[in-house]
Amino acid sequence: MNATDRTPADLLRSALAADPARPLVTFYDDATGERVELSVATFANWVAKTSNLLQGDLAAGPGDRVALLLPAHWQTAVWLLACASVGAIADVGGDPAAADVVVSGPDALEAARACSGERVALALRPLGGRFPQPPAGFADYAVEVPGQGDRFVPFAPVDPEEPALIVAGREFSAAEVVERARAEATEVGLMGPGSRLLSGLPYDTWEGLNAGLYAPLATGGSVVLCRNLDQLGEEALAKRIESERVTATAR
Repeated sequence: MNATDRTPADLLRSALAADPARPLVTFYDDATGERVELSVATFANWVAKTSNLLQGDLAAGPGDRVALLLPAHWQTAVWLLACASVGAIADVGGDPAAADVVVSGPDALEAARACSGERVALALRPLGGRFPQPPAGFADYAVEVPGQGDRFVPFAPVDPEEPALIVAGREFSAAEVVERARAEATEVGLMGPGSRLLSGLPYDTWEGLNAGLYAPLATGGSVVLCRNLDQLGEEALAKRIESERVTATAR
């Protein structure tokens, strides 16, 4: 990857330039049987559309706080990179009442109503499906995002030294996210391009976010992100590790 990359959005741009067709995020939900594989190009397209939604329709900019009330999921990974692209602070599991924007999964809608700013709801259904009935007071992400532009340019440059991420009470600048992701990649078994990490960790800690997104992105690797992995037996897990060519696990 490019040594000059200073933000997570830089990492994604470098990954796109290097090999757009390679897989970046393969997502499983073992409660529903869902499997989704996103190449670097497909993931980057979702990030661009979501960044345009965040900056344009939701009027978020550098320094604005976006509370992400979402599980470990491929769409959560998209939102983390969209926040990084805009310069907004991704506050994972943060207080909606203190946020400028809240992005909520179906299980956190009541808590999300405490946000007095813009509210977005994700159904987290297979194939990015929409809610059968949109929740009152929320924009349905699956309705709003498809029409957004495929290219994103921030209104203001993103400062790598400004706050970019809050998780488990700890604040990170964009540069810190990149530096720590690179420094800790070998600890989770990522040895460089082509490494493939299976993570069953939730996204509510740095360790979960790093294994489930940042470290694979920073090293030219990829992640097999598994939600509800506890519902998968050891034999089935061994088969998944083999079929997905997994080189390391974090669970």
